[in-house]
Amino acid sequence: MLELRPDCECCGRDLPPDSREAMICSFECTWCTECVDMRLPGRLCPNCGGELVRRPIRPAAKLAAFPASALRRK
Repeated sequence: MLELRPDCECCGRDLPPDSREAMICSFECTWCTECVDMRLPGRLCPNCGGELVRRPIRPAAKLAAFPASALRRK
């Protein structure tokens, strides 16, 4: 299950679980779309080299039982 990390690893921008601005790689490194577009050429994760794709949104009804992570990694 995805952690749904709370912020961009580059700029620290908040990325709540319902954000359509969150991008992740297969290791769940998390970036905002602005940082991906402006700073990450080729839309590749600078940590692992993986492809960055839009993070799926967990339905609000499931967040109570399966909450998003609160751990900031910046």
